[in-house]
Amino acid sequence: MDRNLRVAVVGHVEWVEFMAVDRLPAAGQIVHARALAALPAGGGEVAAAQLAKLAGTCLFLTALGKDALGQQARTALEDLGLELHVAWRDRPTRRAVCFISADGERSITVVGERLTPRAEDPLPWERLQDCGGVFVSASDAAGLRRARAAGVLAATPRVSLSILEAAGVSLDALIGSALDPAERVGPADLTRRPKLLIRTEGAEGGSVLDDQDRLVRFQAQPLGGPIVDTYGAGDCFAAGVTYGLAAGMTTAQAIALGCRCGAACIQAAGPYAGRRGPA
Repeated sequence: MDRNLRVAVVGHVEWVEFMAVDRLPAAGQIVHARALAALPAGGGEVAAAQLAKLAGTCLFLTALGKDALGQQARTALEDLGLELHVAWRDRPTRRAVCFISADGERSITVVGERLTPRAEDPLPWERLQDCGGVFVSASDAAGLRRARAAGVLAATPRVSLSILEAAGVSLDALIGSALDPAERVGPADLTRRPKLLIRTEGAEGGSVLDDQDRLVRFQAQPLGGPIVDTYGAGDCFAAGVTYGLAAGMTTAQAIALGCRCGAACIQAAGPYAGRRGPA
């Protein structure tokens, strides 16, 4: 791994309460949690933490509410080794509750508005031009245009197709889940097609469609142990792919790194314990 490679994430944070349960409650039922943890997470934060593990640090541009949870989140994010820059909002920090069932599957309920870093915010946007790779989980169209200054620009469809379209930039990779209706994107959905449209399919691996309509399937990384917690696996995968492309790896090599990052994530509890390092 290239420890001199500069990487960044532009994205969102949620304060998440994780509850490990034997099964999800049916209507009217009460279930007891075996474990409880509360910490900042969300697609932007999890990707940034994984990139920091690979590169040594990660520039993270985000937005938080001016409330107690926002302050707690800032401290926890800095403790993860991130170079954090926050646009503070006069709104509550978004919260979420995540149930992790005995088979490792996660079910999430979010509360409140997703706070998004915007190009007009006083953040060090100019530093993105010095980054080999940037992953975007949330921003506005102008923010995406500023992120395009990086060597490699990757994003999730959860940014929203309308914002991706309005930005008018070509992504090096658009990375989403083929199993999630909110992340299903086809090659005709954007005027400017991404160079790589990467769609994951959980244990079945996934597919890569390039801008020449060449479709290649890839296999998931074999697991060395049981599935513990699937929360954050897709975000760790996206971070690994972004790092790999920024480091000059081939598409297949970058995908393989993403698969290793995702596999490490699901074999540990929480989104950070299983982050894959540079080895």
